Amino acid sequence: MDRLPALTINVFLIALLCFCVPGTSCSQVKSVAIEITGLSGPEQENVEKALEVPPDLIKEGIADEAWLERLKRQVPQKVRQALEPFGYFSPIVASILEKSDSGTYRLRVGVEPGRPILVTSVTVNVDGEGTLEPAIKKMIAEFPVRQGDRLRQDIYEAAKANLEKKTISLGYLDAFYSEHSIRVSLQELSASINLVLKTGRQYRFGPVSFTGNPNYPEAFLQRYLAFKPGQVFSQEKLARTQSNLAGTDRFKVVTVRGAKEAAVDDAVPVEIGLTPSPPKRLKFGIGYGTDTGLRGTVRYQDLNIGHRGHGLDTELKVSEIFQGLGVRYVFPAMIDMKSLSSLKLGFEREDTTDKLVEYVLVEGEHARTIGRDVIGSIFVRLQQEDSKAGDQITRSFLLMPGVRLSGHRYNDLIRPTRGFRYDLEARGTDRSMGSGTSFLQFLGSGELVVPLPQRIFLITRMRFGTTTAHEPAEDLPISVRFFAGGDNSVRGYAYQSLGPEDADGKVVGGRHMIAGTMEAEKAVGKNWGIVVFYDTGSAFNNWSNIDAAQGAGIGGRYYTPVGPVRLDLARQIGVRDPDYRIHITMGLDL
Repeated sequence: MDRLPALTINVFLIALLCFCVPGTSCSQVKSVAIEITGLSGPEQENVEKALEVPPDLIKEGIADEAWLERLKRQVPQKVRQALEPFGYFSPIVASILEKSDSGTYRLRVGVEPGRPILVTSVTVNVDGEGTLEPAIKKMIAEFPVRQGDRLRQDIYEAAKANLEKKTISLGYLDAFYSEHSIRVSLQELSASINLVLKTGRQYRFGPVSFTGNPNYPEAFLQRYLAFKPGQVFSQEKLARTQSNLAGTDRFKVVTVRGAKEAAVDDAVPVEIGLTPSPPKRLKFGIGYGTDTGLRGTVRYQDLNIGHRGHGLDTELKVSEIFQGLGVRYVFPAMIDMKSLSSLKLGFEREDTTDKLVEYVLVEGEHARTIGRDVIGSIFVRLQQEDSKAGDQITRSFLLMPGVRLSGHRYNDLIRPTRGFRYDLEARGTDRSMGSGTSFLQFLGSGELVVPLPQRIFLITRMRFGTTTAHEPAEDLPISVRFFAGGDNSVRGYAYQSLGPEDADGKVVGGRHMIAGTMEAEKAVGKNWGIVVFYDTGSAFNNWSNIDAAQGAGIGGRYYTPVGPVRLDLARQIGVRDPDYRIHITMGLDL
């Protein structure tokens, strides 16, 4: 049987006497405080961590006095070890352990860090194929530890690790330090740093193989690769490829691996394992919005028609004011994962207080990626409309070509705290094309999210639309007129209640529209947020007579995996008898 350490036996005997011998009391303390003077900044933080009292030392307000005395004796050594990474190797340390009448212990530690170790020389050499690599040469030239600096081992270690990581990311997978040393002279208070990085040879991407019976043609799967064979090997590109494939919602399991051990002539084969999800899906959704009332959706998808990667998306939307049925067939382009062609058939009907819009459409679109985050497309829409707004009726056929440009970059798609998005569109038609009217429109929307201190986020949004037409405003099809007001426009006003009116005061829509939002959100906990907001905007026929409405208020957010639940209380601004309006939007995909 192993013998217990002497200190453990002594503590056990003292505890036994406390419980068994009447009139015997153990030395107990109710709290322990450690005060450190003479330091500041990261040096003080590191010493505080070194002298932290272990959580199990104090139980129910009782601390072990013998352990505290032992800690006091170890203070000089612990302080010295905590300061060495910052260049202080010979600090002068004094400590006093005090106990008050109330049973509180206070360990006072005074530190004089002394003269620091200064760096007298820094030598960083590279050996191997990466010697002339511009990125490596730049990192060496900007190495953050320089001659004359105080020795900071934390900065040195971080710089050393970053240089090695960068070298490996450039395809030098065998990179390592053949020498990495810091020679310290306590007598001269100096340190010399010497690094030799062996890069080895540069690897490149080799052939790609797909396993796991993915049921998709290889040409289709190649669209999701973030690299091409022959390019410099990069773990980052492997990770991006895995993210691309996982984000398609076509596979239950995705594994991407570079088989370096099987490299031939410095070409690393890539093995991608895919376990497909069922391509046919039926989804139901239910939600509520102040604008739409109760709403529901039924969606059917087939993501792999004919085992060619083609997609069919059919969606039925029903709410108190809107009904729509759309069928879209997608032909994926083999260029990249976002390029495609599509054909859409649809019927939409919207019935609000002042208007009824009905139309059927056929739309063909071809989209291509521009860079990494931008998608551009051209489209042609055929639309037959039969609509009414106030006392105005439009029955028209439109052959309407156009172009779209969109992009976004958020740090999180569910609850972004930084990022932006934008959508731009130009569309139009002419009587010479067989349409019942002639016009040219430009539409746009955007959002910018900027983080502020204290977990506050500033959110700005803007929507605009403008129409150029030589014909009267009442000849413009109602489906392409602009309206404002509602949950996603100017809060404080009913849905599409802002815009030009007829003689009876009913809103009939306008040629132009502009709306903007300023919103500040304070994050509360993990999934909640509190917001204050200001909205302004309107729809109109003349830029010289905008007459923008205004609304402001407060609200709450609850973030779910399928999007936020929003509750806003808005008040109209700038009107004689301002009204209040509650705006609610929530939804759940089932």
